[in-house]
Amino acid sequence: MAVSSPVALDAMGGDHAPEQIVAGAVVAVRELGIPVVLVGEPRPLHDLLTRYGAASEIPIVRAEEAISMDEGALASLRRPRSSIAVACHLVRKGDASAVVSAGSTGGVVATAKLRLKTQPGVLRPAIAVALPTVPDPTILLDAGANADAKPEMLVQFAHLGVAYVATALGHDNPRVGLLTIGAEAEKGNKVVKRAHELLEAAPGIRFAGNVEGHDLLSGRVEVIVADGFTGNVALKTMEGSVRYAFGQLRQAVDGSTVARIGGLLQRPRLRGLYERLDPEAHGGAVLLGLNGCVVIAHGSSRAKGVAAACELAARLAAEGVVGKVGERIAAIPRSHRLWFSDRR
Repeated sequence: MAVSSPVALDAMGGDHAPEQIVAGAVVAVRELGIPVVLVGEPRPLHDLLTRYGAASEIPIVRAEEAISMDEGALASLRRPRSSIAVACHLVRKGDASAVVSAGSTGGVVATAKLRLKTQPGVLRPAIAVALPTVPDPTILLDAGANADAKPEMLVQFAHLGVAYVATALGHDNPRVGLLTIGAEAEKGNKVVKRAHELLEAAPGIRFAGNVEGHDLLSGRVEVIVADGFTGNVALKTMEGSVRYAFGQLRQAVDGSTVARIGGLLQRPRLRGLYERLDPEAHGGAVLLGLNGCVVIAHGSSRAKGVAAACELAARLAAEGVVGKVGERIAAIPRSHRLWFSDRR
């Protein structure tokens, strides 16, 4: 993977910032070979890098402010010199290839939109997250950037998802499903019903129809489209269910001597399953539709998750995901592109 410029890592965003962010940067640089520049308050970052003996390996760019985890979209206006804003500015200037942040999703989305702007023809950016299906991940979007969406936006999310799958997974003609409450075309609210009609007629979209919550991990389609409210609830429900299931499994394995012996025998398989279902292993979510590559890591990410997010961002930047999304939107026939005009 050829990386021409470093990943700009928001060192002040996340539940465990800046300690775990710096630790992840060190892992990314030393173990994964990903160049990283830290953005944040220089003194504490320099002290942490010195602790790892990495002060000469990872540069620091000063940011005077930070968006806290409990701040939302308006923080992008209140804090124009925040670490995420400065990181976006580095990408806009060409001094960084991508942005990575584990900070407040609302703050990251709003700041990235303000600093990087949406690509020509894109109504709203969407958060795309990889679900751990087999053999390849299923991409769910929008996972939280737009709580309310019009039918035309859902169609555009499908185009964004198809471009992302083609870039990240190499699938040129992925199946697209619309997340709703039933498989039948008439199931759902007015927005979903209209989106279903538009997706059936959309050129370049291999629409497979409606999908339900139990299809999230079935691998039935490669792209699942939803508004940000529905997508985020579905994602958080799935993550919570996985944590609950592993907690119950751990209790069952520790329940008796025989169970513990069985657990030891199955440890390699259980570890592999846990790593596949661990959200941190997938590097985070990608904010598609902007003039720059932005990866949003899980807010509770530790060093492993931060490093994985940097690796994902560097790979997508090297593979030209931004350009391919732009090409996808530009290739929509004019007659269908009119769906998206004047509907912001």
